[in-house]
Amino acid sequence: MSSVPHLIDDEYDLVFAGGGTAACITASRLAAAFPDLRILVLECGPTTKDKLEHIQPGQYLTHLAPDSKTMQFFESVPSRHVAGRRVVVPSGRCIGGGSSVNFMLYNRPSASDFDDWEAEFGNAGWSARNMIPLLQKAETYEIDRTKPTHGSDGPLKVSFGGEILDIGMEFVKLGPKFEKDRPFGDEGNGLNLGSINTFFWISSDGRRSDVPHNYAVYNSTSVNLLVLDGCLVNRVIVSDGIATGVEYLFEKRVYENAPQDIRTVKARKLVIVSAGAMGSPQILERSGLGRKEVLEKAGIPLIAELDGVGENYQDHAFLVTPYLADANATTFDSVFRGEPETWSRATCLMAQWEKDGTGLMAANGVDGAIKMRPRAEELAELGSEFQEHWDKFFANKPDKPLFWLSALGGLPADQSGLPPLKYMCSGCFLGYPASRGYIHIASSDPYAPPDFNAGFLSNHADVVALRWGYKKGRELIRRMSMFRGALVPAHPRFTAGSDPAEALGESKPVSLDAPKIVYSAEDDKAIDDNARQFVGTTWHSVTRTCAMKPLDEGGVVDSKLNVYGVGRLKNTYSTAVAIGEKAALIIAGELGA
Repeated sequence: MSSVPHLIDDEYDLVFAGGGTAACITASRLAAAFPDLRILVLECGPTTKDKLEHIQPGQYLTHLAPDSKTMQFFESVPSRHVAGRRVVVPSGRCIGGGSSVNFMLYNRPSASDFDDWEAEFGNAGWSARNMIPLLQKAETYEIDRTKPTHGSDGPLKVSFGGEILDIGMEFVKLGPKFEKDRPFGDEGNGLNLGSINTFFWISSDGRRSDVPHNYAVYNSTSVNLLVLDGCLVNRVIVSDGIATGVEYLFEKRVYENAPQDIRTVKARKLVIVSAGAMGSPQILERSGLGRKEVLEKAGIPLIAELDGVGENYQDHAFLVTPYLADANATTFDSVFRGEPETWSRATCLMAQWEKDGTGLMAANGVDGAIKMRPRAEELAELGSEFQEHWDKFFANKPDKPLFWLSALGGLPADQSGLPPLKYMCSGCFLGYPASRGYIHIASSDPYAPPDFNAGFLSNHADVVALRWGYKKGRELIRRMSMFRGALVPAHPRFTAGSDPAEALGESKPVSLDAPKIVYSAEDDKAIDDNARQFVGTTWHSVTRTCAMKPLDEGGVVDSKLNVYGVGRLKNTYSTAVAIGEKAALIIAGELGA
């Protein structure tokens, strides 16, 4: 017999379609500011409350298991740009969204990213001077509470991890010795030029500092806030150009025995679509808001023609290059492989974490990084094929890095076909990829997979950037004391006898002053082919799919987060923590706080 998992009233003041990072922040702030306001948050995924896999950093990879209920896996169409593969992009599908399942790499945007919103797209009130105080409001920077752009008493705690692996430690120490014009710095997230081309420690906590456990969601004393799991929003109900509520059903992947009839709940004041880069455009399109041809194909009546919905999908393309590590190195490989002897020690690992928040369960294996940007004398290494993208996007914005480069303590992948050794990796992901894709509904069925094209490496500038990242990472890794050779099958197929092919035979570190590997044009092509074969996602889709810019430029929302063409309907934009705080201010102002 089917059972109803939640009793939901017919009407609330605010209804959120999606319960991820931004929704939880916005809703909790508004609930505290307006105790008489009744707020409902509907999340399609499960709750994360008090579950160790959402609290212990060391369990982050469990969310990427094929049978995970906390992630939704979006399969892209095959593309020649990635060697004919179907790229799979996981997206958080649980209360708290990405904050509850991500890698916990503390990373902030560049100040110019915010300034672009205001200067290039006319979004008044969204510049760095407006947004940095909101980032400060959200965090407690326990490393140094006096830092000028960081917070000292916010709900999200930022500190060094409970276990720093020797691989990350050496990467940060060796980096400045080899990259002599790239020093060690005390941080890479200061929203200033000092954060660029600086080797720094990555911050994470012995406990995951997610949104629902740290904002007033799970620990809320507000009786006016209701956050429910397993509620899949089908569409926004629009009557005479006004959003009046939403349709939803109980998610069968969360509540298997729940009835599957469509239900409705009314919103007296606002509907806020907050389902992320992947989910929000699909809800809008099922609601009749989007490109005419997409809606017609899916059999959805057009309410407002918004050509930007679902367009310009963007992801930080990620290339992981594996190497062999010394047998005595501390890595996450035994955890990644799920070795029985590792998990038989779980009680000991758990006890250490419970006692003082240290050990592997308090870490993620990624402890040191650099936000790298080519210096003027290095631009020639990227060649003329990168110049146009550089001139357009980077040249006049010196705080934007080309990519994030780090050393990983272990190989975070399926190792079933590999020998049970210790691995270390160079990880390079693009900060501002030039490639674009799209995500659109292919049916009116909310359970149906979308028409998704990740667009990875469709712009050759991204291939060139990853090529440079491969070379930079390889030179650093081969000089580290724990380096024991390359995992050759995962490296480019260089021509036998070439300099990079010969170097693949190295089985011990080279000296700090050893000559750099010399690459020919043929070698560069081999690296490009390797990138297309192995590039993947950082699990961090960028929300351009509901862009905040003028309607005639493909915008979906205005600077007040209002969806064009529909009254009383808002959509939360990207950079989730800052947007959650900003959305709370905007809505509070409109409600009269």
